[in-house]
Amino acid sequence: MRNKKGLIAFAGILFWSGLFLSVYGQGQRPPNRERIRANIHRLRLLRMTEALGLSEDQTAKIFPVASQIEKEKQAIIGEINDEMRRLQDLVAEANPDEIELAVSVAKIQQLRLSFQQKDREFEDFLAENLNVLQKAKYILFSAEFYRGIAEGLRRQRPQGRDKRPT
Repeated sequence: MRNKKGLIAFAGILFWSGLFLSVYGQGQRPPNRERIRANIHRLRLLRMTEALGLSEDQTAKIFPVASQIEKEKQAIIGEINDEMRRLQDLVAEANPDEIELAVSVAKIQQLRLSFQQKDREFEDFLAENLNVLQKAKYILFSAEFYRGIAEGLRRQRPQGRDKRPT
């Protein structure tokens, strides 16, 4: 167990140093959001392994499924971003076509549902592969992990900037 904690700590240090370098090592270029998201996903899996006390067999089952679902979610996010840009362009027009607006809104809503379905798919998979205690720990772990990520993002944003740029 001590070895596992050392590995988790080392992975955490690598993650945070990689995140720091990706944000501050690029000068004025914006950070690579996809790489940051992938690093957060890896950190989440590593911390989840420790918090839930996953066995090697459970880890071997869960990691590939989690990674595949994360890739699928990334693709959906890319589609949502593309469609949001299209919707912004439509709204910016002097006389936007209502049918095109409705189609774009419906597509975004469907993509969001697809994203949520991927989350449910992963949670269902976990439910099949965790015991009752691990399921309870997962609920607590998820809430705390995402709270920590949100807090970290809040601290990194410049003061006085509450919203993302549009």
